[in-house]
Amino acid sequence: MANPDAYITGIGQSEVGVRLARHPLLLTIDAIREALDDAGLTLADIDGVSTYPGKTAQPPGYSPVGTEDVIESLRLNVRWYNGGFEITSQLGAVVEAVGAVMSGQARHVLCFRTVYEAAALSRPDEYPRPGPGRVDGMMEWLLPFNAYSASNWIAQYAMRHIKKYGLKREQLAQIAITGRAHAALNPRALVREPLTLDDYMSARMISDPLCLYDCDRFTDASTVLIVSAGDALGDVKCRAIRIDAMAYSVERHSWDQSEWVAAYPTGAELWKRTDYKPKDVDVAQLYDGFSFNAVTWLEGLGFCKRGEAGDFLGDGKRIALDGELPLNTFGGQIGAGRLHGFGFAHEAVVQLRGQGGARQVKGEPRVAVATSGGGPLATALLLVRD
Repeated sequence: MANPDAYITGIGQSEVGVRLARHPLLLTIDAIREALDDAGLTLADIDGVSTYPGKTAQPPGYSPVGTEDVIESLRLNVRWYNGGFEITSQLGAVVEAVGAVMSGQARHVLCFRTVYEAAALSRPDEYPRPGPGRVDGMMEWLLPFNAYSASNWIAQYAMRHIKKYGLKREQLAQIAITGRAHAALNPRALVREPLTLDDYMSARMISDPLCLYDCDRFTDASTVLIVSAGDALGDVKCRAIRIDAMAYSVERHSWDQSEWVAAYPTGAELWKRTDYKPKDVDVAQLYDGFSFNAVTWLEGLGFCKRGEAGDFLGDGKRIALDGELPLNTFGGQIGAGRLHGFGFAHEAVVQLRGQGGARQVKGEPRVAVATSGGGPLATALLLVRD
């Protein structure tokens, strides 16, 4: 019978940059090799592969590497693999892997997310943009309202929060300012220059109330997490981090018909599946593709009440490295790059192992939360150092 516990045993990350020349599959292999070395495993130990969303040509560079690319290029002998859009956001690939190891279908699963949008946009001949065609999927609910970009519909939720609860832009700015401050301490971060409140308030507006610094930036990189079964820990030579609880949910894809974003039901569900409480969390890695996403996670996970994130953020001291809830200690997506969800779980493991270097949270953190998804899809992981 499979061991009921699942652990993250290996983490790896490729070079992080913009318009990189290195092929995305090679970036993925770089990250895989680092994760294997970290875990003390070999390719022969890997019997599962999981990714989100799987290989797709459109949008260009969004997901240029699939499970079969990895399996074939590394000659992996897998018993289980997974990839697809219709799972619970980016970290849904980890959720699926946990199911595989807990049911005995695999012992060590490579979970990866590779992004290559900056490079792809710079080389349209190699990565052509889609031509005119029938609109389907999520976009059929958004394009009729001229909501071409996620910045458009996330901005609607942010403005609603401002109107209903009084969130101030100066408070929202603390997500970006703190992320950039933490990114300055992360050697792999994409943007390491400091950001001031004046910089933020004077930046051009992208989609009111979201300005330039509220948005993450297209990045080229790959991040890998190895999920292992509890009864396979004898194979590894690293400090394994236990996945204590997981939660996920989906809301309506049409922002004008949904009540709110999926971070709220996901956050509430997480605490039903663990004995830990929000007050037990030592460090929080909350999805911030747009700064307002982190606002919804702060409230959804119960670090403050609905509508009170603005006051919680205040002048940013609470979410600093030495604050009561250190937030996005690697810089988040706004500072460290659009690693698309996987960067948050990667950093949670770094912090729980005490490997953060200059950005390490003091006091030997034991409990971390990592999330992905910023709209209708959401996933939350509670990670614990036993």
